[in-house]
Amino acid sequence: MSELEVGFLILIATLVVLFSGISIAWGLIIVSVGFLLAFEGPASLANVPVLMMDELSSFALLTIPLFVLLGSAIGVTAAGRDIYESLHRWLDRLPGGLVIANILACGIFSAICGSSPATAAAIGKAGVPEMLKRKVPAGLATGSICAGGTLGILIPPSITMILYGIATETSIGRLFLAGVVPGALLGVMFSVYAWLRTLLAQRAIRLEGVEITRYTLAEKMEGLGRVAPFIAIVVAIAYAMYGGLATPSEVAAISAALALALVMAIYRAYRLDEQWQIFRATVRESTMILMIIGAAAVFSYMMSLLYVTQSAAQWLVDLELNRWVLLLAVNVFLLLAGCFLPPVAIILMVMPILTPVLEFHEFDLIWFAVILTINMEVGLITPPVGLNLYVLKGVAPQVSLPTILYGSLPFVLLMFLAMMMLAIFPGIALWLPNTLMGPGI
Repeated sequence: MSELEVGFLILIATLVVLFSGISIAWGLIIVSVGFLLAFEGPASLANVPVLMMDELSSFALLTIPLFVLLGSAIGVTAAGRDIYESLHRWLDRLPGGLVIANILACGIFSAICGSSPATAAAIGKAGVPEMLKRKVPAGLATGSICAGGTLGILIPPSITMILYGIATETSIGRLFLAGVVPGALLGVMFSVYAWLRTLLAQRAIRLEGVEITRYTLAEKMEGLGRVAPFIAIVVAIAYAMYGGLATPSEVAAISAALALALVMAIYRAYRLDEQWQIFRATVRESTMILMIIGAAAVFSYMMSLLYVTQSAAQWLVDLELNRWVLLLAVNVFLLLAGCFLPPVAIILMVMPILTPVLEFHEFDLIWFAVILTINMEVGLITPPVGLNLYVLKGVAPQVSLPTILYGSLPFVLLMFLAMMMLAIFPGIALWLPNTLMGPGI
């Protein structure tokens, strides 16, 4: 049996195991151990625990539980509601301002907490009823929050970017910077669509006689005062990391401590039960991510030992495809995978194969990280495993799932447009890291 045939069997077995409902980490370990036993014998299992411990001992991984703690501190409290409310007050006179406020709130909140489903739940719970009360179309109301929540895995600090940097051995600082401009671009594109869509429906809204609440400057400043400290954390993270004042791990530790202090001071979340919720959520999510990382290391070892990774990469090179045709094929594959698997699993499973192929075709790995991340965002709002769709359905049961799906489709098209723009103008992603950190090697 050739290496590629073995690889095909591994692909089928992995899909079967993961679709069985078992956790991703244990699914990868079961497949890895099974193929190692079948092709290399029991002796090959001796390296499995060593591989997992070596992978998890990486100092760079320290940023993950710390940034998760930062997100948990924000997510457990009412910070998400306050972020939305503050932006709503400042944008109340802009056509579509309520929808834009939700999109921007999702971007800020998801950038802080790093979880798209958590963002969809937090902002959706407050935003969807308010938008429906103002006669905003149900599809636009839910679709904007579904799409806005995905911005968190692109805007730093992004756990997805951290894992990509570890998997490809690229600079996490550069990856964070590369996501800033594309993330802002997507936020603007989403907001412009919401503005145009609202303008088209504005006459009908007037005919309904909907009362629009206006806010005084004092009311706007009052809401801003509660949100400003959390926005300051994001600014401080950027300044400390890109100003060379601290490493990503140190920045993560400081920002997590600041977030805990702020929720205790602003939201009085200092009782034992509230602190327990924050740290329990942190431990659960961090353990899940780290288990997947360790299992992916074993999976990659199995693929490499059976010479599947090298053969697959060489096969892609030997096809002698035009580099742009190859990029299109890779993105179609990632899009399909993203409809079934979370970004963490895809990055850790696929990038060991794709990295040498991308380097052979002279694609910039920092630039490709942004393309891949936007692609993964699409998977978060498309069935059958579009988590944001089901989260929105849970917090807005009055809106049907098909309505949520159809409302998200325009934002999916905008994501595809952003990917095309990045392919044509790679400087959108590379300008900021090259300007602040110098040209990449």
